[in-house]
Amino acid sequence: MRHDPGRSTLTGIAAEAGVSISTVSKVLNGRTDVAPRTRDRVGQLLRGHGYQVAPGLRAGVVDLLIGSLHGPWAEELIRGAVEAAREAAHSMVVTTVSSPAEFGPWLEQATGRGTDGVLSVLYLPSAAERRRLAAAHIPLVVIDPPTEPGRDVRSVGTTNWQGGMAATRHLAELGHRRIAAIGGPERFWSANARLDGYRTALMRSGLPVDEALVVRGEFAVPDGRREALRLLARPEPPTGIVAGNDNQAFGVLQALGERGLRAPDDISVVGFDDVIAAWATPPMTAIRQPLAAMTAAGFRMLRMGGEGSVVQPQHIELATSLVLRESTAPPRD
Repeated sequence: MRHDPGRSTLTGIAAEAGVSISTVSKVLNGRTDVAPRTRDRVGQLLRGHGYQVAPGLRAGVVDLLIGSLHGPWAEELIRGAVEAAREAAHSMVVTTVSSPAEFGPWLEQATGRGTDGVLSVLYLPSAAERRRLAAAHIPLVVIDPPTEPGRDVRSVGTTNWQGGMAATRHLAELGHRRIAAIGGPERFWSANARLDGYRTALMRSGLPVDEALVVRGEFAVPDGRREALRLLARPEPPTGIVAGNDNQAFGVLQALGERGLRAPDDISVVGFDDVIAAWATPPMTAIRQPLAAMTAAGFRMLRMGGEGSVVQPQHIELATSLVLRESTAPPRD
């Protein structure tokens, strides 16, 4: 670097930029541990005062943390992230992380090799973990947060409440009056929102909310099957079932087969996610989640600015939509 005599000192530039002298020194020498917008602002001032600034070597890498790499749900999320990164000439590193025990080792690796940010699917880092990310200048966006995130966390979700309402309203408009719901685990914000939408749709349709027709399970085929068998064993079984996700809906179809029943002749079934619903027999009506678009939106949020950015933390929701197929029909008299 060269600096002409009589030019402003680094101390003066630091005061003008409102940063520390060490931050100015880092930018001058091309260090990467400075927030992108801060680095750009200070670099502009340095060049304006005659300094030759070393190129800012960005990592060119973004991390995606996800609990599992298997299944169409995960594949769609990964696809959206990888395609968005490729369009921005970035690489995407995918790591399985779903607990603090897995988060710590990942963070050590990421800080050692460098990363421009992290997308965390269904895992909301604790306050202590977020402080470690901030200290390492690693911006965070949570995808499909498991609990409602605070104001200090940027996140991307979908309209789960509207999705639950649309699925239930569809069955009500077909003429169903005993509509059951199989919800996901209570620990998931999205599962609770879908059930809230279900209850709202019943009330708006003038139907009673019978909590005996509301059951819960994990987002898995065996849970959908088990809970559907419980519902079918009721003295007055439902004529329609809204499942918490596609896996549960497949379990419902299994339960119907075991009882010698069919969808939609005996019971209408609606899934949620629409990643495998079209593969069912019959092809299943479902609420579509734009999974790939969620991680792509999260990647764009990361690029809007990290720590020190003027962009405020926010939560955005992408729209769900009802996809009609052959598993729903008016109830038989």
